[in-house]
Amino acid sequence: MKKIFSALLISATLIANMIPAVFAEPESDALVLRVYNWQDYINDGTDEDGQKVDQSVMELWEQDYEARTGRKVTVQYDTFETNETMLNTLRTGKTQYDLVCPSDYIIQKMLIETQSGTDENIMIEKYDLSKMPNYTANVSPYISGLFERNGWSDYAVGYMWGTVGIVYNPETVALEDVSTWDILWNPDYAKATTCKDTSRDAYVIGLLKVYGDELRANRAAYDSGEISASELQARTHEIVNRVDDESIALVEEALKEMKDNIYGFEVDSGKSDIVSGKIDANVAWSGDAVYAMDLAEEEDDQYLNFVVPEEGSTVWFDGWVMPKGANVELAQDFVNFMCDPEIAAMNQDFIGYTSVIAGDEIFDLVTDWYDIEDGEIEYDLSYFFEGTLSEDRLTDGKAIIRTSADEMNRQLMTQYPSPEVTARCGVMEDFGDQNDKVLASWGRIKGTSLPVWLYVLLGVVLVAVIVAVIAFGGKKKKRR
Repeated sequence: MKKIFSALLISATLIANMIPAVFAEPESDALVLRVYNWQDYINDGTDEDGQKVDQSVMELWEQDYEARTGRKVTVQYDTFETNETMLNTLRTGKTQYDLVCPSDYIIQKMLIETQSGTDENIMIEKYDLSKMPNYTANVSPYISGLFERNGWSDYAVGYMWGTVGIVYNPETVALEDVSTWDILWNPDYAKATTCKDTSRDAYVIGLLKVYGDELRANRAAYDSGEISASELQARTHEIVNRVDDESIALVEEALKEMKDNIYGFEVDSGKSDIVSGKIDANVAWSGDAVYAMDLAEEEDDQYLNFVVPEEGSTVWFDGWVMPKGANVELAQDFVNFMCDPEIAAMNQDFIGYTSVIAGDEIFDLVTDWYDIEDGEIEYDLSYFFEGTLSEDRLTDGKAIIRTSADEMNRQLMTQYPSPEVTARCGVMEDFGDQNDKVLASWGRIKGTSLPVWLYVLLGVVLVAVIVAVIAFGGKKKKRR
């Protein structure tokens, strides 16, 4: 959900130059697949400068589909910046899409409306998983289990996933301090941390602070064996989705206190701010955290770490859904193609986020990125890759990546958190009838009274404007 470069940083000219030919209007006699996805969220065949250097995933599918069926197909590809923009576009009905890629809570919202029992409320079409062999054979069992528990399996196919945590500079931030969400309220790190400028992510962080003692008690019960991993996850899931009036009020108070202590709220600038040293810790989606770590190493030979605090956090997903009226046959074929581990590895390598697809090619990519030949630590990823790997990829029957103590809490663990970490992460749900209250609370949190000096300055400017209007009142121009 998170995890996308802001389009505001790209000029209209660059956009025009970067759009590959595949995005052009299709020939009238060709089949058309209309896809609506996040920006920078698919391998489009361009390099870091936006220059076309290879075939895009869309072009590869077009060729593959024509070779298999004898029918020509063209992908019409559009992008959005937020879940809400995407949802509003669908609701207007002005543009029909065959595939869109919303985040977890929007998938749930669309599913609730679809299953409400009235035809006019149907938003998404059902998948025929028998037509999705690449997905059913290669999706991580961990991801498919979560989709089943959330009731999404028939209506959504996973794309990318990750956690929310804190990326930090270990030279300036102690591990014990960043291992709790309290660091955002810690005066020792005043004006040295940032938080996500989104109502949902910030609200959940507020919940993790307000109910920190309860979360830590649950964690202790899990560590002592009193409750299972699934029970810990269920308890965390319930807490990160509390939207009763009392919780909203408590979170608002907590976030107002936090706001006074942090450097500020951000959506995309935190990655560069922590690399430049402007801040020491940044609340981040795991994919952005990996980007920041890579950037720090490349530009400054600096090493950043990432941690999911002890209280817990959230696991997020983006997934493919088919809006009502979609060309189901084409949409399922394209998604199934995307779920081929070789194609999934191309996307993961290009985007930097973590695919929900497992399989040999993904494991080879992760091994190429992170495996240390003489690493003293065996990091077991069997929970994610179980049942999807060839025997020659396994070590004593396990999916092992060798690493070192120096690499703990870095890119490998960020992209593939341990089962212990995922056990204390819930999934954000739609806030339902309480959504407006949460948004109103967020507005009050973000709103601030202006300092006295600014009021004085505004007053001076206003007086100057009035004087100018009086002086030049007779010299009017018509508006063009």
